[in-house]
Amino acid sequence: MSFEVTGKLVARFDTVQRTETFKTREFVIEKNDDANGRTITNYIKFQCVQERTAMPDRFNIGDEVKVMFNIKGTKWVKDGRENYITNLDAWRMEHIKLAQTDTEMPPAYVPDAPPSEVVDDLPF
Repeated sequence: MSFEVTGKLVARFDTVQRTETFKTREFVIEKNDDANGRTITNYIKFQCVQERTAMPDRFNIGDEVKVMFNIKGTKWVKDGRENYITNLDAWRMEHIKLAQTDTEMPPAYVPDAPPSEVVDDLPF
């Protein structure tokens, strides 16, 4: 199952070569949520693996991004004790383009119309 979240890129860490054939890299986004009239800031750490470790390089710290990810969990036993870890494995990142609101958008320009008229040429 795939998930997605949007937020501001706030940290990018170095790639770590875990074994001869396996590497990982982590990055963090900041997401603000409103709950009961309060803004709660969450910091969400993601992991990229293998060829995807270069993915965060396309973005600058402070960029608004959308991250698509899978949740993966691992269990291991060490010294007779069970341990668990959960990773958010990012597999895609996109820039979020902040859309202009209708009030910020200029009216349509039609060269043949008088300056005070705006033409609505949408078919619906």
